[in-house]
Amino acid sequence: MDKDVLGTMHVPVKPQQNFMKMSLDSSIRNGDLDDMNRLSGTPNSSISSSPHWKQTGSPSVSGQSSRGSQKILQIDLVFELQNVAERLMSRLYMLRQILDYPDIGLHQYSDSYWKAGILPDLPKLCLHIAKKFPEHPAKMQLEKVDKGGLDHLHDNAETQFTAMEPWFTVLLDLMRFREQALRTILDLSSTVITLLPHHNPLVLHAFMNLFCAFVRVHILSDKIPRKMLLQVCNLTHIMLRSGQDHDSYHRLVQFVDSYDPPMKGLHDDLNLVGPRIGEVLEAIGPTIFLGADYRKLRSEGFLSPFHPRYPEKLTNSAHPARAQELVNVECYRDWVILGYLVCPAELLRSNGMDIAMAVLKDTLVLPLFRDEYILVHEEYQLYVLPKIAESKKVAKAGRTKQRDADQEYSLAKQVERRICDVHDLATARAESVHRERRTILKQELSQMVLFFMDQPSLLAPNIQMVFSAIALARFEVVWYFVHVGVLSGKSRGARAVPVDIDVSDPTIGFLLDGIEKICGLIWKYTSAIRGYALGYLVGAAERIRSLLGSPDMVALDIDVELEKLFASVSGCLDNLPKFQNEKVATATISLSEFRKDWLSILTLVSSCRYSINIKHLEKATISTGKESIISEGNMAYLWSRSVDDIENQLSQHSSFKVLYFYRQHLTTVFRHTMFGPEGRPQHCCAWLGLATDFSANATESMLEEREKLAGDIISYAESILESIMGGFEGLINILDSEGGFGSLEYKLLPDQAANRMNHAVKYGNPLSKSMRHNSDLPLPGSESEPSNRDSVKMLEAAVQRLTSLCTMLNEMEPYLREHVARNFQRRIFSIITVDGDLQRPSVFEALLHRHMHTVHLIEQHISMDLTNCLREILLTESFTGPMHYLKGPKTNENADGASVSTVCDWYIENIVKDVTGAGVLFSPLEKCFKSSKVVGNFYAEAVADISELKAFIRIFGHYGVDRFDTVLQNYLSNLLNCIAIILRSNKDSLEALATSMHDRLKRESILKHMCELEALMAFSLQLGHTLSFRSLLAEAAAEVIENNVPLLFSLLSDVAKYSPTFIPQREEIHKVNMLASQVGAISELDTAIVHSVFSRMEGSDDLTWYLLPYLYMGCMACRAWSSSTFSIHTGGFNNNMHCLARCINALMVASELARSEHKEFKRQVSQQQSDNTTFGPGKLHAEVLSSEGTALAEANIKLMMKTFVQCSATIVLSGWNENNRSPLVAKLIFLDQFCVISKYLPRSTFEDHVPYTILRSIYQLYYENAVPALVLISPSRRHSANAAPIPARSNHIDSGGDSNGGFPNFRGSAFSGLNKVSAQLRKPVLDMEASSEAQTAVKAADSSGVQLSGPLDYGSLKKVSFANKGASNGAPTMSPLQRFTMSRSGPVTYK
Repeated sequence: MDKDVLGTMHVPVKPQQNFMKMSLDSSIRNGDLDDMNRLSGTPNSSISSSPHWKQTGSPSVSGQSSRGSQKILQIDLVFELQNVAERLMSRLYMLRQILDYPDIGLHQYSDSYWKAGILPDLPKLCLHIAKKFPEHPAKMQLEKVDKGGLDHLHDNAETQFTAMEPWFTVLLDLMRFREQALRTILDLSSTVITLLPHHNPLVLHAFMNLFCAFVRVHILSDKIPRKMLLQVCNLTHIMLRSGQDHDSYHRLVQFVDSYDPPMKGLHDDLNLVGPRIGEVLEAIGPTIFLGADYRKLRSEGFLSPFHPRYPEKLTNSAHPARAQELVNVECYRDWVILGYLVCPAELLRSNGMDIAMAVLKDTLVLPLFRDEYILVHEEYQLYVLPKIAESKKVAKAGRTKQRDADQEYSLAKQVERRICDVHDLATARAESVHRERRTILKQELSQMVLFFMDQPSLLAPNIQMVFSAIALARFEVVWYFVHVGVLSGKSRGARAVPVDIDVSDPTIGFLLDGIEKICGLIWKYTSAIRGYALGYLVGAAERIRSLLGSPDMVALDIDVELEKLFASVSGCLDNLPKFQNEKVATATISLSEFRKDWLSILTLVSSCRYSINIKHLEKATISTGKESIISEGNMAYLWSRSVDDIENQLSQHSSFKVLYFYRQHLTTVFRHTMFGPEGRPQHCCAWLGLATDFSANATESMLEEREKLAGDIISYAESILESIMGGFEGLINILDSEGGFGSLEYKLLPDQAANRMNHAVKYGNPLSKSMRHNSDLPLPGSESEPSNRDSVKMLEAAVQRLTSLCTMLNEMEPYLREHVARNFQRRIFSIITVDGDLQRPSVFEALLHRHMHTVHLIEQHISMDLTNCLREILLTESFTGPMHYLKGPKTNENADGASVSTVCDWYIENIVKDVTGAGVLFSPLEKCFKSSKVVGNFYAEAVADISELKAFIRIFGHYGVDRFDTVLQNYLSNLLNCIAIILRSNKDSLEALATSMHDRLKRESILKHMCELEALMAFSLQLGHTLSFRSLLAEAAAEVIENNVPLLFSLLSDVAKYSPTFIPQREEIHKVNMLASQVGAISELDTAIVHSVFSRMEGSDDLTWYLLPYLYMGCMACRAWSSSTFSIHTGGFNNNMHCLARCINALMVASELARSEHKEFKRQVSQQQSDNTTFGPGKLHAEVLSSEGTALAEANIKLMMKTFVQCSATIVLSGWNENNRSPLVAKLIFLDQFCVISKYLPRSTFEDHVPYTILRSIYQLYYENAVPALVLISPSRRHSANAAPIPARSNHIDSGGDSNGGFPNFRGSAFSGLNKVSAQLRKPVLDMEASSEAQTAVKAADSSGVQLSGPLDYGSLKKVSFANKGASNGAPTMSPLQRFTMSRSGPVTYK
C-alpha cells in the first residue's frame, strides 16, 4: 500500500515508488540530490536508479510536459525531507541518550557523559573550548588551561576522532538539511496559490508538516553538545592533519552560531514565511475553537452518528465536514504552537491571539520527538515576548506618523499581557480541563460502541467521524502521559512545581478500552466499510465526469499533461466495479494510481507557475451549482483510502507508539486504576495491546535500537501481565477474606445459640441493653442491615470484576493456571500460621474451602480445570515421600511437603514433647490434650482434640498421617532405647528384687539402691503420652477414612483382623497391619506400633525384658506420686500418670511378642538345620505361629502383668500410713486403670489384692466433691480464636481401639451407679432445669442404697471372690455393676 500525504494526516510518512513525480525546481542543484541521498540514509545507487528522481512528469505523459511544469517543485522532495528530519531526530535522540541527557544551557554533565566514549574524558579542557565558542581552538592557548589533558588528547587524537566522527557527520547532515529544507519551504510558501484546509488539504499538510519538522529538528539539536562536539572534533583533526581544519568546519561554525539559540536562527530564516503561516493558522482557527469546546462537541452531536435534534433519523452526523476536520486537531494544535513561536509577528493579526489562547490555555508541554519536549510557556516568555515588545516599541515610535500605530500598539500590549496571563491559567487549570475532556470522551466512546454494536450498518457512513473520535481520545491519552512528572512554574518567576496529574484517573483505561473496541468493530466490518466507500466512489466518478464535461471546463485552456491526468483519474473511478450488482472481492482493488494522479493534479494546479490553477478550476465548476471538482476529488481521495488503505488509516489515528517512552508511567497508572474503585478489569487487554504499537518506533538503520526496542516491549508486556495477574490474585484474596465470602459464612453455632438463650432468659428481652453488652455475636442476616449494605455492594463489585476479568483472560490458560496455583500456594503459607504460630487445622480447612469456592466461581467463566490444579498443589504440600508401608523406605526425591512438615513438627514439639513447658496432658474422656498454659496462640485443647486432627487429615490426607507416624516412630525408638538402658543398668537389682519380694526390709533396701527411677518415670510417661497422641490421630483417621472410603477401611480392618501371625513375619502382611494401625482399623494400636519399633531394636530378645514388672514396680515408690491427683472430668491424672499405664501395657505385650517370635524363629532354623537344609536369614519359609505358641505368649504376658499388679499392690499397701493417704489413692486408681486397659488382665485381678469396696468408696468420694454447676458457653472458635473451646465428648468408646486406650468412661467403673451424674458432668448444663436435674440424679443415687462410705472404711469389708473366671479363659468380662449385683459379699446389698 502507498503512504501518500492525505488531508487527514499529521505525522510524517514515507513516500512509495508509485507516487506521481513532478519535475525538479530549477533552483535545486544536481548536487543537492547527492546530499539528500546521504541524509536519508539511502545508497546513491538505489536512488539514482529510481525513476522518481529522473522523471520530469507522469509516465503516461513523459516527454510532453509543458514549459511551465518544468519549474514546479517536486512534491516527493517534501516527503523525503520529512523522513530525513525524522531520521535526524532519531540520531540526535540516540546521542542524547548515550551522553546521559546533559544540560547544555547550565553546562551540567554527569560522569556517564564523560565515560560514554564519544568525547574525551577531559572535562576541564572540553568545557573551556565549548564556552569559548566560536573562537578557534588554536587561539585559545589550551596549554595554559590543561596541559596534561591536551597532551593526552594529542596522543589519542586518532582514537578520539574516530569516536566523534559519526556524530560530527550528524552536524553536517543537520546543516545540509537546513539548507535544503529552508529552500523548499520558502519555495512552497511563495509559489502555492492557496493553503486553505478546505481547498488544498493535501499540499497544506505536506507544507506544514515539513515546517514543523524543520522547527523540531533545530530545537532538538540544541539539547546535544554541538559546540563542544564541533570544537573538539576539529581540534583532533588539526592534530592529525598538521594544523589543517576540517573542510566543513567554518560552515558548521557559522551554522551553529546562527542557531544559538535555535529560535534565533528560526526567526531569521523563516521571517519571510510568517505571513503564509499566519494565513494557514487563521484558516484552521474554527477547527481549533471547536476542538477546544468539548461541551459543544457533545451538545451539537459532532461525535454522534445521528443529529441531536432529530435522533430518529439515523443517517449521518449533524456536521460531517466539520467532524472530518476534527481528526486533525492534534496536528493543528502543534501548528499553532510552533507557528506563533517561530513567527510571533502573526500574533498581531486580528484573531491570532484568540487562536493561540485556545491552545495555550490547556497546554504546558509540546512534544518534540519521542519523550523530548519543550515547556511551551517558558519558550513563549523567552522568545515571543521580546518580539512583541519590539513590535510595541516600533508601534509606539510611529504613532505620530501612521494612522494605525495606536491600534497596533494597543494590540501588541494586549498580546503581551495575555501571554503572561495564559501561562498562569494553564498551570492552574490545564489538568482539570483535560480531565473533563477525558470524561466526556469516555461517555461518547461508550455510547458510540453500544450504538454501532446495535446498528453496525451505520458504521461505514460515519467512518470519518469515528476516526475523529479515535484521534481525539488518542490525543487526550497522550497528553496525560506527556505531562506526568513535568515541572512548570508561573510567569512571574515562581518556583517550578510538578503538574498535578492524578495517577489514579480511571478515564485512561476507559479511553483505551473504547478505542480498542471501536477498532475491533472497524476490523469486523471492514468489508462493509469498503463496500460503502466503493459506492461513494462510483457516485463521485459520475459527478467528476459531469464536471469535466461542463461548458466552463471545456472552455479552459487545459494543456495535454493536465488533461491526461484528469482522464486517468476519471478512468480509475470508472473502472471500479458496481458493488451493488457484482460480487467483487474488495480486498483486491487498488486505488493507489488514482491517488497518485490526483496528488499530481493538485501539485500542478496549486503552483502559481502553472497556467491553470485551483481558482480557475473552482470557478469553472462551481457554476454548476454543485461541489467543485477540487472538493469532489479531495473527498474521493479521502474515501479511496477506506477501500484499500484502511489498515494504515486506522493505525495512523489509533497508534500509541509514543507511549513506549512512557512505559514506567503506563505501568504505574495501570496498577493504580485497573483495580481501583472506578477501574474495570476488562480494560486490561487494552493496556496490554499497547505493546503492539511500540514496534513502530524502530529505525531501520539502527539495529541496536531495534534490539533494545524488542526487549523493552517484552518487558512491558510482562510487567502488565504481572500486574493483571496480581490484580487477579488480589480479587481472589478480597473474596477470600473475612470481609468477602467470610462475611457470608457467618452462622450461630449451637453453643452460641445457647449463650443467647441464656442471656434472653436472664434479661428477659433479647434486645435489652444488658444483653447487647454481654453478647457481641451478630445475628444471622445482619449483613442485610442498611448499615452493612456497603460491604455487600463491595463484595458484589469484586465478584463482578473477577468474573469480567476471567472472561478477558480465558485464552491465557497456561499463564492463568500458573498464577492461580501460585496464589493458592501462597495462600496456604499465609494461613497455615497466625501471628507466627500454627493455625488451628479446622480454621485452616475452612479458609482453604473458602478459597476453593472462589476458584470454583472462576471456573464457571473460563474453560479450564483449576480444581485439579489446586489438588496438585495440596498434594505437593502433603507429599514428603512414598508412604512407608506402601512403597518401601522413603526417599527425598521430589518430596517437598513444606506445609505438612510445618504442622507435624509443631505438634511434635508442642503437644508430644511439650518443649514450651505448657503442662500438656492427655484427657481420655474428652479425647483431647489439655494444657495449663497457652501453647503458641491457643490452649492445647483448641488444637489437639479429635476434631482438629480430623480436619488435619481431611486437608493432607493419609500422607499427613504417614508423616506423623514416621516422626512418632523415631521418637518412640529413642524412648525405648533409653528405657532399655535403664533396665539393663538395674538388672542385678531387679533379679535380687524378684527373689526378695516377701522380705520387706530387703525389698526396701533394693528399691533404694535402684538407679534412675525418676528418669525411667519421665521416659515412660513421655512414651505413654506419645502413644496417646498416636491413638487419637488413628481414631481421627479411622472416622475420616470410614466416612469417605468405607470399603477400603473395611478391607484393612478385615485383613488385619484375620491374617495369621507368621514367623518370620511376612513383609506384605506386616505392612498391611501397620497401615491398618495408622488408620485405626485394629484394636491394639499401642501394641502394634511399640512391637514394630521393638522388633527393630538391638537386644529385643534379651531375657532382661522379663524383669519389666519389677522395674516398673520400683516406679511405685517415685516422688511423682506425691503430687498425683485423679480427675473425674478428664478420666486421668493431673500429671499424666494414666499414660504410664498405657506405656507399661504396651511394653510388656510387645517385649513378650518379640521374644516369642525370636524363639519361634530359632526353632525353625534348628529344624531346618536338622533337615540338612541351609537357608539364609532372609530366605526362611514363613510359617504360621502355632496355637500353642500363641497361647504360651499370652500366658507369659498375663503372668508379667499379674506379677506387676501383685508386686505393685504389695508396695503400695505396705508403704501406706496415716500421714500420707494421697499417693495411696492415686496408686490404687492407677492400678485399677491398668487392669482396665489391658485385654490380657481381667479387672478382677486387682480385686484379689484390694477389695472393690475401697475403690468404690474412692470413686464415690470424687463424685461427691464434684457438684454440677451452670456452665456458660464461651464464644465460638470463629469469634474467639484464642479461647480454648470445650471439645465434644463422645459417649461411645470402643473396647480397645479408641483414643482412651481402654480407660473407663465410668459406665464400667466401680461407681457406675452415678453414671448419670458423670454424664451430666461431661456435658455443659445450659439452663437451670438441667442443673436441678443433675442434683436430683445425685439424690436418687443416694436413695437407691448406695452407701457413701469412706475410702478406707474396713468395718464390714469382706474379700470378694468371683466364681466366674471367664475373663481369663476368653469369656466376656462382666461389668463392675453386674459383679456387685451378683455378689453376696460387701457392705451393700443390691436388690
